Amino acid sequence: MKKKKLIIITLLLIVGVLLSSCSNYNFKPTIEYKIQDFTMIDHRGETVTLDDLKGQPWIAMFIFTNCKTICQPMTLNMSIVQEKLVEKGLEDYKIVGFSVDPENDTPEALSKYLDYFTVPDESKWHLLTGYDQKFIEQFALQSFKALVKKPEDDDQVIHGSSFYLVDENGVAVKYYSGYSEEENSAKAVPYDEIALDMETLINNMKKK
Repeated sequence: MKKKKLIIITLLLIVGVLLSSCSNYNFKPTIEYKIQDFTMIDHRGETVTLDDLKGQPWIAMFIFTNCKTICQPMTLNMSIVQEKLVEKGLEDYKIVGFSVDPENDTPEALSKYLDYFTVPDESKWHLLTGYDQKFIEQFALQSFKALVKKPEDDDQVIHGSSFYLVDENGVAVKYYSGYSEEENSAKAVPYDEIALDMETLINNMKKK
């Protein structure tokens, strides 16, 4: 009987080790976009620079407050991502939203916009403005390889729906779908993958 118990315990230990090794997630960057320096104003009226964000990873998106299509769902999806980060007990990160309509998106307008959403920790968010239209269009293209364009005869700005993971050095290393028209957004917006990638970056950063 004792021998049988010993065999069972040994097998359980082996299974535990195997499961532990399988759970080790190997994060692989899929892009390498160096973010250009910037000085902007966030929704709290505070100055934010690229240097301010360095030292911890962050997630970026492009939105605007007068958006009639994808921006609100994207912001909601980003709040769900943050819920996943909170569940993991993560602290060393930021969430950054670049306004693609800076002429209309004052800090006050961005603050009011964010109030519509129940975010787990607002202190981690920076919704940014304080530049002109030409700047954000070239900034998005040069830093994120993303299209931003405001038509002359339309108040709806053309922009993408991706979320971008930026490492602690200010380099975008991966992007994900930030919006889905499917009823189950989790199928297209990889909340758990984003949270796991963020956790991996933070852990790797702490090891250095």
